[in-house]
Amino acid sequence: MESKELSNHILPVASTMVGVCVTVISVIQLAPDKAISSWADKLLAIDSLAFMASTFLSYWSIRHKDKLLNIERYADRLFLLGMVIMVFVSFLVAFELFAD
Repeated sequence: MESKELSNHILPVASTMVGVCVTVISVIQLAPDKAISSWADKLLAIDSLAFMASTFLSYWSIRHKDKLLNIERYADRLFLLGMVIMVFVSFLVAFELFAD
């Protein structure tokens, strides 16, 4: 896959994931006290920063592909880090909501 093609895929998905993180943070704030760990919203805030950085770096890579080819690798790694954090938070929330 060409470098430009990967950045074109990362950019819209990473920016959408920023919105997903912010939405889930809002939903967690509406939950009753002690229903969901206070760590979940903090981890999702960090997660949204990782996705935002991935969005910025993939955009930068598209605009300056001749100068900064390694920037796309960082965008890809930050995107994967964001996905790992999101899966971890999903398990955290699921276990706290559905554990007896």
